[in-house]
Amino acid sequence: MPRYSYTVKDPQGKTINEITEAYDKNSLVQQLQGKGFFIVKVEEVPMGPAPISTKSKGGKKSKVFTHKKVKLDDLISFARQLTTMLESGVTLLRSLEVITQQSESEKLFNILSKVNRDVEQGSSLSQALEKHPKIFNQFWVSLIEVGEASGTMPMVLSKLSFYLEQQAAFKSTIVSAIMYPIILLFICLGAITFFALVVGPRFENVFNSMDIELPLITRALLGLFRFIKEKFILIIVFTSVSTFLFKKWAKTRKGRLQIEKILFGMPVVGKIVKLIVVERFTSQMAILVESGVPILYALDISERLVNNITCALIIADIKERVREGELLVAPMERSHFFPPMAIQMINVGEETGELSKMLGHVAHYYQDVVETFMKRLGTVIEPFMLVFMGAIIGIIVLAMFLPMFNISQLSGAGG
Repeated sequence: MPRYSYTVKDPQGKTINEITEAYDKNSLVQQLQGKGFFIVKVEEVPMGPAPISTKSKGGKKSKVFTHKKVKLDDLISFARQLTTMLESGVTLLRSLEVITQQSESEKLFNILSKVNRDVEQGSSLSQALEKHPKIFNQFWVSLIEVGEASGTMPMVLSKLSFYLEQQAAFKSTIVSAIMYPIILLFICLGAITFFALVVGPRFENVFNSMDIELPLITRALLGLFRFIKEKFILIIVFTSVSTFLFKKWAKTRKGRLQIEKILFGMPVVGKIVKLIVVERFTSQMAILVESGVPILYALDISERLVNNITCALIIADIKERVREGELLVAPMERSHFFPPMAIQMINVGEETGELSKMLGHVAHYYQDVVETFMKRLGTVIEPFMLVFMGAIIGIIVLAMFLPMFNISQLSGAGG
């Protein structure tokens, strides 16, 4: 008996994707219509090879993966491929099979294999993805659920992939701006450690054999090098334990709130950190509202995904005020967290009925502000770090060779 893949909507508007057996296509259509379903698509499933397996007969992996974890690029690729295939008329099941086979991430391959199996057994795509919240969070699930209910899955997936690409580019700009200074800092620390463990002790032995009075800067630096060498293991252990405890404390609610308070209170940097949080909130809200997610549900999703407890508490309060009948902009203004320009633009969006459009404009504006700042910060910090490294190395060289200069001067005077 032939097998058919069908997509239907129930009386409540929920999309159902399933595979079943029937004598022919017409009988299956009549059967589904008799149950009150609205027919979206019915296609015969061709008899083909079995789905790809990660193991061969000998038990070894037959599929080669380039990496194990799921990267943001993997999710972007998944969203883009699924959008393209659905727009081309390929069924959801066939699309998932092809994308699963092409996955370069081992973890994503395993997850998509489970998603494929769940969809084949009758689950909707949103229900299948919801079982893997560490990879597909509520943002994904809610958008796809809206796409299923409205029959606009390709459009919603296109918006989702565009959002992910924007966030990837935004994150790349921030990381690029701070990466070079961090590398220079580690090089500087490495140079100091090398002098402390290797060069310093040799110079100290030479100076001790000469039995001369050393300049203050030389004695201080040799004392520091001696301390680092003698306590090196202890320093490493102390640094590791301190870092571990700090990370553990930073993961607690109290710790995160305290860190956020410190960051927001810092001059210049605090403003940029706040704008990054505002950008994340407005960009998420923009795509959720534009896709048709109700405002209260969109606020609930953003509260969980904004990744900032201070802002999450404010969003929770905004959600309660909106539930009571207030406009979005009123509690935002009372929070004193959002910049005045963002509040004014959101106010215009609510008055004109173009909230998603204005939220998108706010997000784009603050993306540009943060990116410009980070590029300028990188331009300023780079020469500063080079000067700082040069100063540190210069002080070390001066301290090590100053006694040599004094000996040369004394020898010349004595001659």
